[in-house]
Amino acid sequence: MISRRNVLSGLSVTALTGCSSPRTAPPTYASAYQYPTEPDPPPPDPVAPEPVASDVRGLDAVIDLSAHNSVSSFQLVRASNILGVIHKASEGDFYADPRCPERRSQAEAAGLLWGTYHFGKGDSSGEQQAAFFLETSRPTRRTLLALDLEANEGDPSNSMTLEQAEAFVQAVGNATGRLPLVYVHSNWANGGVGVTGSSILARCGLWVVDYSDAPRIPLAWATSGWRLWQYSSGEYSGRRVNRRDRTIQGVDPCDRNMFNGDAAALDRFWYGAA
Repeated sequence: MISRRNVLSGLSVTALTGCSSPRTAPPTYASAYQYPTEPDPPPPDPVAPEPVASDVRGLDAVIDLSAHNSVSSFQLVRASNILGVIHKASEGDFYADPRCPERRSQAEAAGLLWGTYHFGKGDSSGEQQAAFFLETSRPTRRTLLALDLEANEGDPSNSMTLEQAEAFVQAVGNATGRLPLVYVHSNWANGGVGVTGSSILARCGLWVVDYSDAPRIPLAWATSGWRLWQYSSGEYSGRRVNRRDRTIQGVDPCDRNMFNGDAAALDRFWYGAA
């Protein structure tokens, strides 16, 4: 999800269609609920801890995509033992990924779990971006939602701040009854935006990105650990992890993710039961 996910400066975007199958009524969401709290971790250290293990166990069955990826057949993707797809839906408060709507119906028809993510930016409020993401993504209770929280490589000054990210996940939680995942690198979480255990972000599931032999866990998630680990971009991954990479038919090289559990746990997690 690194540089490929940023919209090129000056790009004129006209495709703002909703990321959904055809519908005749607006989506309905569950009511707001109280989120659990947890104690603060030790004071944050901007330097990420080293990985503690190279033999990381998990289910290598989730990919994430955007319009930059070419897909020829989601049926072949599923036949390659991929179980879930998380697709870019939106960026900031103006850009909607033009390939998301058609790919949603194709992926679900192939029997794949479907999710969407939003690339956060700094030029609009978290609430505005959450509203745009939900309107674009049009999630159901079967849609996994995620916030991509990273530095904006094209314009670092336009990166999403901690306050904007917190407002975003709170708004998504209020609207859907479920907090989104947070996709983040340990260094950015610890030293870039400074997430602490008292932040609502720490109550979100962690989707950690780390192309090392094992994932470094941000301090705010030291107790809960990771749910998804993006271990490879399809072109590069940790030296030992890369040995278990396999070819995925039906799609060009793409981001690869481990799930911290088995297939049954992935289903429960995806639908919000665990």
